Amino acid sequence: MKSVLKLEELLQFALGIYLFSTLSCTWWWFLVLILLPDIGMLGYLVNTKRGALTYNVFHHKGLAILFFLAGIYFEIEVMQLIGIILFSHAALDRIFGYGLKYADNFKNTYLGHL
Repeated sequence: MKSVLKLEELLQFALGIYLFSTLSCTWWWFLVLILLPDIGMLGYLVNTKRGALTYNVFHHKGLAILFFLAGIYFEIEVMQLIGIILFSHAALDRIFGYGLKYADNFKNTYLGHL
């Protein structure tokens, strides 16, 4: 089952790359921005509860999709870009086993313990 889930995430990452290709941005922006959602880990400097909250906000695919769709609706390409980067980054993280976090410990994710 783990392999199937990783394949699903890989295909979602590929979808993110495709969607990025529809924007007017050059490719180096994707490489620069793909790790930016990890800024959500800074919440762990406060405590694990705050860290889990900020991490999960920056790694929630539903929020990423909302940003992307709002960008399409309002015709704001930077919102589409934010959605694509958040979505792609979350998929990439889940390929490597990093899921949304529980508040008790960084290594305690909905995908299991790291």
